[in-house]
Amino acid sequence: MNNSNLKWLYLFILALLWGSSFILIKRGLNGLTPLQLGSLRNVIAGLFLLFIGFHKIKEVKKKHWPWIILSGFIGSFFPTYLFAYAETEIDSAIAAIINSTVPLIAFILGILFFQTTFNKKQFIGVSIGLVGSAGLILTGANINQDQNYWYAFLPIIASTLYAFNANIIKTHLEKLPALSIATASFIAIIFPAFGVLIYTGFFNQEFLSNEEVQTSILYISVLAILGTAMAKIIFNRLIQLSNAVFSTSVTYLIPVVALGWGILDGEKFEFIQLIAGAVILIGVYLANKKKRKPVS
Repeated sequence: MNNSNLKWLYLFILALLWGSSFILIKRGLNGLTPLQLGSLRNVIAGLFLLFIGFHKIKEVKKKHWPWIILSGFIGSFFPTYLFAYAETEIDSAIAAIINSTVPLIAFILGILFFQTTFNKKQFIGVSIGLVGSAGLILTGANINQDQNYWYAFLPIIASTLYAFNANIIKTHLEKLPALSIATASFIAIIFPAFGVLIYTGFFNQEFLSNEEVQTSILYISVLAILGTAMAKIIFNRLIQLSNAVFSTSVTYLIPVVALGWGILDGEKFEFIQLIAGAVILIGVYLANKKKRKPVS
């Protein structure tokens, strides 16, 4: 399969994996705290990547390690906790839609820090997308008054970290194999994550014998292996095959998958929120739309 077709295949696989992540987080929170969930997710993903990719560490040179470590923390470590805490107060589908701001933020960061060319049409798209995000948060707070929508800012912070990470991989780690980047980045975060897991009292025998906890661990194991480890490899490869803008455009599709799961799970979602979500996606589309070359 050529690279052009392969990048689209990777894009749809990622949408399925990451779109399902939000409902798995919600299920995992039934028996785990956000700190436990985020730490367990990082530890299991790290162990899985070490198992399949330890031989690829030799590809990482000394000059790469500062960027690898930074990528590990901003692309995996902190976002896992931010999304876990967010879903203690807001619905999984809402978190997924807010996550769709990643390409907008990637565009802004690209201009500010990575020498991306400013484009008026893209600026309009970013502005529309941010209006949609604000609308989604405000309407959600009005509809779900029992939920604390200040927590909706946590996915926005996580999305900013994801956008930074995408630009860093494209700019500084593009020539490294995707598995090398993923494995090395989790080597950087697995020990801090394990330390946090110990701190939370996770390994208490009475706690682990709880049936609800065991079910939550099963959900997070699936999330860690498929939605974190495998998805991270695919995402890194997708960035290398395309660019930071195209790869983060997976967030066009993630809300569709997450919304389907949310509706099946009985989450309250009204038409006005759908409009706000559509505004975000329109903004993302305009911010990523390329100029047509004039026909000569």
